[in-house]
Amino acid sequence: MHQGQALFAVRQGDRVFVYENRCPHRGVPLEWVADQFLDSSQRLIQCATHGALFLPESGECVAGPCVGQSLRQLPCYLHDGQLWLGVSACD
Repeated sequence: MHQGQALFAVRQGDRVFVYENRCPHRGVPLEWVADQFLDSSQRLIQCATHGALFLPESGECVAGPCVGQSLRQLPCYLHDGQLWLGVSACD
């Protein structure tokens, strides 16, 4: 939780992306099973309620009822093997 928001992180190679756990179509949490956000290919974020698919790198919906909308992304960075929210002072 971050300031009352449920968040989740997705790793793609050496990059990590953090999103609010809220579908832009219905405003519901994305997963049915705790901590499982990816589709069967493990390449796209999937909303379990209606199957919408989102790009992990941008949060953009590419299939489903909210095409063109996006998940709310939060800035984050990795430092010494830990994930931090916000913008790194080292960038």
